[in-house]
Amino acid sequence: MMDADSVDFSRLDWAKGGGLLPVIVQHWLNGEVLMLGYMNAEALARTRESGQVTFYSRSKQRLWTKGEQSGHVLQLKSIRIDCDGDTLLVRADPLGPTCHNGTRSCFGEDVRPPSGFLAELDVLVARRHAERPAGSYTTRLFEGGIRRIAQKVGEEGVETALAAVAQDDAELLGEAADLLFHLIVALRARGRSLADAVDVLSERHQERGGMGEK
Repeated sequence: MMDADSVDFSRLDWAKGGGLLPVIVQHWLNGEVLMLGYMNAEALARTRESGQVTFYSRSKQRLWTKGEQSGHVLQLKSIRIDCDGDTLLVRADPLGPTCHNGTRSCFGEDVRPPSGFLAELDVLVARRHAERPAGSYTTRLFEGGIRRIAQKVGEEGVETALAAVAQDDAELLGEAADLLFHLIVALRARGRSLADAVDVLSERHQERGGMGEK
């Protein structure tokens, strides 16, 4: 996914910040804002060369690669430049907590977009499909084949519909969660992902000016 090479880095305005640019780091899957740091030209070059996000420490007056001591590095996925060329958006895969306090984000644990976990779950299901770990319910679903998975999607869909009509909110939400999970498994069994389905909704929204409705 790393597409930094397609970015026009000549647009960067290093002079405005005295040779430093603020860098917003975002989780590449769920959109969570992980931290804010600063890069000079050398840090940016190191980041692109190594694939690990490297900053310029204003307090230590040197380059530092995030996680160089803890091992909780940020694996580079993509880089974007803002409209003025004076701020960078880095999407990264965090290998462990980003904050030195042990939290996923330097801004706390509650800054992940509510729907962001679905992207993480989608990747986890893909990993289960590839690795088939013993004892995993998801593994058993995949080994049961697409017909069994489709049957589960149908069952969960009916249970969700019944809960919407006759049960309380907790039951409805629980059944809806089961339906989403089994739908993700069904998509993966067919070689597709939840992101593919979301892309269809997005295209409908753009084409029809609505909210993805038929």
